[in-house]
Amino acid sequence: MRRALITGAGSARGIGFACAHALGQAGHALAIASTTDRIFQRQAELQAMGFVVTAHLGDLTDPDQVARLCAEVGPVDVLVNNAGMTSVTKPAKGDVFLSMAEADWQDGFATTFTPTRLVTRAFLPGMIDKGWGRIIQIGSVTGPIVAIAGSTAYGAAKAAIVGFTHALALEVARTGVTVNIVAPGWVATEGTEADEMGPALASPMGRAGRADEMAAPVVFLASDRASYINGATIVVDGGNILQEKKG
Repeated sequence: MRRALITGAGSARGIGFACAHALGQAGHALAIASTTDRIFQRQAELQAMGFVVTAHLGDLTDPDQVARLCAEVGPVDVLVNNAGMTSVTKPAKGDVFLSMAEADWQDGFATTFTPTRLVTRAFLPGMIDKGWGRIIQIGSVTGPIVAIAGSTAYGAAKAAIVGFTHALALEVARTGVTVNIVAPGWVATEGTEADEMGPALASPMGRAGRADEMAAPVVFLASDRASYINGATIVVDGGNILQEKKG
């Protein structure tokens, strides 16, 4: 049985938890991580569905806590880097660029990008040792493809994940490990703000995406069937970026 680690899986309606559920259904043993103890509620829910799952608590912007997570979990076959953007313990502070305090901008960038970098660094050696692994970044269309005013730190961090993924995919291409991105558009989760639903309704499908719809390509990228997909970005936005005229 292959084992998958999914970070940022504390929210009951979030993409991380949806990925854990979908990977469990696909036959993976699970390790899930979050910044708050609600991760243990998610663990109980997944165990009630019959999945093998461990739950782990920690701030994944902290190298020491990432090292502890790696020691607790051990080697994994699949890593889903979903932690980032914001969390219950470290809410994002959005503002126009010239009005943002330096510390807030740095925190915003680090909260989104640093967990991906640190957790990948911790678990990648085990995958290389095995000669097989799947690293899947939960990116965004925001930053690499489109932009939102007042989100310079977030957009820069998500764009950085693309550059990081491209370079890393080349570095590990002959090791049996692949590195790819799933880039959601508007998704209805617990963290969705009321003012975000308007743009979602203006998408070609007239609705926001669901978390399970983001998890579907994650399961595919985690499989043997995706063995020749490396350094790719799969956009899951209902075709929204195709529209020049919105709504």
